[in-house]
Amino acid sequence: MISEDEWLVVIDRQKVFAESEWSTWACADGTYYDTDESFGRLAKAFGERVAYTRYVPPEPPQDAWVEYFKDWPQFLVANDDPMYDFTDETAILAEGHPVVNRDTFCKWGTELAEAIRGAKRIVVCGVATDCCVLTTVLAAADSGVAVRVPADACAGSTPENQELALNAMRLFTPLITVTDTDAILE
Repeated sequence: MISEDEWLVVIDRQKVFAESEWSTWACADGTYYDTDESFGRLAKAFGERVAYTRYVPPEPPQDAWVEYFKDWPQFLVANDDPMYDFTDETAILAEGHPVVNRDTFCKWGTELAEAIRGAKRIVVCGVATDCCVLTTVLAAADSGVAVRVPADACAGSTPENQELALNAMRLFTPLITVTDTDAILE
């Protein structure tokens, strides 16, 4: 059940993480698209209480990010490059909602907290479970926010990494609850 003060936070549902023909950052085996139905149901159920995030590359990379992007130079493009656009179905649902752009894995911070109007209960879905979802969920919980993670609305870099990340988040019960979309919508 969704409480009236709970928000949905949708992490990085972008083309760069979905389209495997050209992106080595895409979720394996098309698993990104396996989350479409659950994500859509959640986005519609939460109505106006949905915030979206987008990963954008640092301009320019600094500190440890310099070394990181030596392995991924093809992703150092302008923030408005089409690879960083939301996927089509996400773009439609995101219209009119707050969008937070961050050049870090973790999307939690002042800007996202303000976008969700200081809510202390959130549901987090998106990609990749083992990267941006995990770091965002841990940071939000660490700041005192109760987080639910619908596993069926999240995709990992691989199915194995998805399970590892979900199991890591389960270690933080009751601050973090790993569940599924049906349990949230009941």
